Amino acid sequence: MSKKSAATDTETRATSEHAPDLRLWLRTLACTNLIENHIRSRLRAEFDITLPRFDLMAQLERSPHGLKMGELSKRMMVTGGNVTGITDQLVAEKLVVREDSPNDRRAYIVKLTPEGRRSFRKMAEAHETWVVQLFAGMDEKQRNQLYDLLAVLKASATKVAVKR
Repeated sequence: MSKKSAATDTETRATSEHAPDLRLWLRTLACTNLIENHIRSRLRAEFDITLPRFDLMAQLERSPHGLKMGELSKRMMVTGGNVTGITDQLVAEKLVVREDSPNDRRAYIVKLTPEGRRSFRKMAEAHETWVVQLFAGMDEKQRNQLYDLLAVLKASATKVAVKR
């Protein structure tokens, strides 16, 4: 395991003395980090794009009429400044355009250009292939079980988080 892998493998922080729930959380986080880092690296190597730029394009692909900058910020859970910077880069590459909002003179609508749509389609197909490869070590029954168990965890965590 490389130094970088060890540093990002949160599971190595836990010992048998830690609570099982903490160990489970760290294993889940380690898997998430491993998958995300792999996707991030492949996007950079094969498409020269960052994961945040890919994520912004994915939001726009789902909204063909475009989205306001504020809505993009909310959906991506990042600041408006971050969205502006990412959008500026994508505009410079002619992958997205900014248009004045017809309903709000203070706002812009961001849309994929035809080139941006074609480019995103290629990236999305590769992304899906990479995810399938990452889960290939599990059979269908295991993937379904994990999916169902994560739904239970999500519901439980949501209930606790909402109470706060």
